[in-house]
Amino acid sequence: YFYFKDRIGDTFRWKGENVSTAEVESVISNLCDLKDCVAFGVTVPGTDGRACMVVLADTPKTLDLNDLADGIYRNLPSYARPMFLRVTLQIESTGTHKMIKRELQEEGYNVTIVQDPLFFYTNGKYVTLDEDLYQKIMHCKIRV
Repeated sequence: YFYFKDRIGDTFRWKGENVSTAEVESVISNLCDLKDCVAFGVTVPGTDGRACMVVLADTPKTLDLNDLADGIYRNLPSYARPMFLRVTLQIESTGTHKMIKRELQEEGYNVTIVQDPLFFYTNGKYVTLDEDLYQKIMHCKIRV
């Protein structure tokens, strides 16, 4: 018997749906003037599957989070919308210009590890993910 297995990191499941990281990355990149970005799934306590997280190469001062949230709402289905957003100056890439996700995915949205600005999608907008909000998510006090 033969079976095909998805390449790790190219898709993940969230809310019973398959999420394509390539689709999410394409939409986000187009909304942000073709800035580099990577999408991947991250685990969230008390949930099945993985929530979408995007790391975007930009500066928080030039990024309009309201416009981004509106564009995401209009262009991605609810299950594919990034719940977590990290804004960094640069995303490391290989010699063949493939962006490296593994370390970013391992760091996830942990505010004690990540030094870059982190945001959480709630009520149709992105809000700063601080220690208090992070603890509420980790202790299932906020529904994701």
